[in-house]
Amino acid sequence: MGNLNKLNPIEAALKFINEHFPNCQGALLAGSVVRGEATETSDLDIVIFDKNLSSSYRESLIDYGWAIEVFVHNLNSYKQFFEMDYKRARPSMPRMVSEGIVLKDDGIIDSIKKEAMEILNNGPEEWSEETINTKRYFITDALDDFIGCSNRAEDIFIANTLAELLSEFVLRTNRQWIGASKWVIRSLKNYDEEFANYFVEAFDNFYKTGNKKRVIQLVDYVLQPFGGQLFDGFTFGKS
Repeated sequence: MGNLNKLNPIEAALKFINEHFPNCQGALLAGSVVRGEATETSDLDIVIFDKNLSSSYRESLIDYGWAIEVFVHNLNSYKQFFEMDYKRARPSMPRMVSEGIVLKDDGIIDSIKKEAMEILNNGPEEWSEETINTKRYFITDALDDFIGCSNRAEDIFIANTLAELLSEFVLRTNRQWIGASKWVIRSLKNYDEEFANYFVEAFDNFYKTGNKKRVIQLVDYVLQPFGGQLFDGFTFGKS
């Protein structure tokens, strides 16, 4: 990628917006470089606010030695993304806005940041009892497949599904934001670092040894406060 020509992230981001969005009303630099978590493969996440745009868009490119992801909005379109992220309980856009370093501001950024922080602080909507029971059923179903499976290749992918379902259940029943990929473990740690370590160790032990005991114990521990595993008597859509 031409690392010898790579600029400081803030300098690169400023050059980028001055070249590509000189008339925007606001711009933020977000992502791992802002959180101090940058790696060799990190990119620049840049959020642009431009009142003259008819609609939002996202674009990926390479410039100034950096891979750049740019999220471009007018002064209304970002609200739709805030709402979508709230409904799916993955606050990607509010998080970028709240943590972002201001690159340009014509007096609009403060209020948008306050909107983002309010969403993050309030957390996602509470799951209904029906949703909790439905999730319990699917976790139980995946666990039964996991316990009964004797095929190592299938075991691995069932475990992956179980980990995803279980992490979502823990976080949502505690009114916490969820995540995907690396944000699964980050979300668990933000909620409870001790539990996150317990969660990782259980699945790591299975992947290394094939022993399912700790994963089974983990599932039972998570479901127990909500009535445990659920199969007998579960219905969905019955009138």
